[in-house]
Amino acid sequence: MSLDLSKLLDEWPYESGQINARLIQGEDGEPRLQIRVDLGILQMHATGRPDGIRPHGFASLLEYYESRLDDASEQGHPDKAKLSPDDCRVLREEAVQYYHRYIALLALEDFDGVIRDTTRNLRVLDLCAQHADQDQDRTVLEQFRPYITMMRSRALASQALRDNEPKAALHAIDQGIDSLRQHFDTVGQPQLFEESSEVEMLRGMREALVPKLPKSQKAELRERLAKALEQENYELAAILRDELKLLKDA
Repeated sequence: MSLDLSKLLDEWPYESGQINARLIQGEDGEPRLQIRVDLGILQMHATGRPDGIRPHGFASLLEYYESRLDDASEQGHPDKAKLSPDDCRVLREEAVQYYHRYIALLALEDFDGVIRDTTRNLRVLDLCAQHADQDQDRTVLEQFRPYITMMRSRALASQALRDNEPKAALHAIDQGIDSLRQHFDTVGQPQLFEESSEVEMLRGMREALVPKLPKSQKAELRERLAKALEQENYELAAILRDELKLLKDA
């Protein structure tokens, strides 16, 4: 068997300026995600750790370290509930795998998968912030929190819209914006909130969504009443007034 990938790459040419992703079936019958980059193809498992490895018998290093730290705390050894620089490094490297996957999943509109992987990477940030032994390891990942938060909120809102739940989508966006505000306050840079591209993105999504929200029954009746009066249809106007009165009394 030839090890040359040229034919495979020629069959799927790279397109600049967009995320080139696809879902295929592996030879083992399980789905695989592929991303076409300029120098080749990245392939990942669709679930579990993207490279398919189970470190220390766990689904990922995150789960392994979470379990280890929980055990140390439960056994009364808080001094051992720490992450060394090497621990934090491998957690960051693993998080990059999940980043590549949720970018591909977003392109394929697998919003559940994006929510799963962004939520998971936020846990990595929280774990390092709480347990890293070195100051640098506690803070170095915080620069990515706004982006991951935005991507998660975007996926939550998109999934809600797909389920025809525009109010739930609006709630997801508002929660994301609130989380971003809290982040910038926590890191002592509240002025960066208004300058954040992530905030701008969510606000833009919100502005596009608001006109699509269903009107309340009262608001719709008031609009119909105003139109009936404008057209001097007083009989219809009387009926609409009665309906509004019934809603107020209900």
